[in-house]
Amino acid sequence: MPADAPLRRVTAIIPARGGSQGLPGKNVARVGGLPLVARAVGAALAAKHIDLVVVSTDDPVIADVAHAAGAEIVERPAELAGPDASSESALLHALDALGGEDAPDIVVFIQATSPFIRPADLDRAIERVAAGEHDSVFSAALTHRFLWRTDATGAAYGVNHEPRRRPRRQERAAEWLETGAFYVLDADGFRRAGHRFFGRVGLEPVDPRTAIEVDDPHDLELARALAPTLDGGLPGSAPPIVDVDAVVTDFDGVHTDDTATVDEHGVESVRVSRADGQGVARLRRAGIPVLILSAEENPVVARRARKLGVECRQAVGRKGEALAEWALARGIPLDRIAYLGNDLGDLPALALAGWPVAVADAVPEVREAARLVLERAGGHGAVRELADLVLGARARREPDASDSPEASDSPATSGPRDATAVPFDPDFLPVAR
Repeated sequence: MPADAPLRRVTAIIPARGGSQGLPGKNVARVGGLPLVARAVGAALAAKHIDLVVVSTDDPVIADVAHAAGAEIVERPAELAGPDASSESALLHALDALGGEDAPDIVVFIQATSPFIRPADLDRAIERVAAGEHDSVFSAALTHRFLWRTDATGAAYGVNHEPRRRPRRQERAAEWLETGAFYVLDADGFRRAGHRFFGRVGLEPVDPRTAIEVDDPHDLELARALAPTLDGGLPGSAPPIVDVDAVVTDFDGVHTDDTATVDEHGVESVRVSRADGQGVARLRRAGIPVLILSAEENPVVARRARKLGVECRQAVGRKGEALAEWALARGIPLDRIAYLGNDLGDLPALALAGWPVAVADAVPEVREAARLVLERAGGHGAVRELADLVLGARARREPDASDSPEASDSPATSGPRDATAVPFDPDFLPVAR
């Protein structure tokens, strides 16, 4: 909050009912590898001014997903969960359910169907209400589009312009599109008014690229296509915090560039990156287990795993089942695992992992299922890139943690710890086929 603003309790409420006529299961549909309601919870938790995140729902699946993402759950009664029920009714019910010590001074109403909410935007809107500048602030994107309507005869006429005179963009007054992503409300004023627009209404400008609301399959397809670009790619966005306890990877197309070299004797070799080996070594030093899952059985996979000092499972036909079995045996929750893949066989494992990650040159289906698409391609440092993100998140959580010396990709040396100092110099491993 601003230094001169009074200390006020802020609660984010995310209404997310189970029924959806336009897109069944909408609130748990995945964008960037993460259910929409979990994305909303994550954005709220990342805002520095929000004290509590609550999801109001009538659906047990949504409740489980939201709770796993870090939200408290308010059970929404059936009479407030139908298609005709207003969002305001869900907000008021949630406020009544909280009551007592948990009653907030400021309510942040967040729509789960807006997948690209930035925490910094939430914080700026909260600050304006906390400072008394506005009673109600909503997210809006600047627009210069000409709007039209049609009359009873089907004839079109201009709404925000005179068709016979088309003013230049710089001559037109600024207009704002309500994105529907979030509304920040003075709690007492909202209770008195019963609706989200009351008192001194203000708007919080947001990046127009984030003004996407998922209501139908076409919206979902668009959001999924944009996620690799918008997640972490907007101005001022921090690198993704891949806070996990284990890393699991495919082999071909992840540790390798998915090609093979054949010599005159029919001996094949694959290309791997020494930088990836350094990344794995750093994960091991930090006590983060690494597993390689390979659909094929090949001595080169076992040899690489031995050199890296990690577990390896080959001839895995069902990677999702193999991942779940390994996680259970290790006692690691699936939502605390990052899985790095590149091809269709990785999709079942990506669907289970809390951080589904794709290499830069992954097939479109894998990129769509991923929560994060890396900048590096398979065999060209993708594993190292993911390792650096995981270790960066660990350093934030445990700032005093330090690496202990352990084996690296090269048995003779421990190698540099600075990611930028590691050359992408490949090894070539013979493949017996």
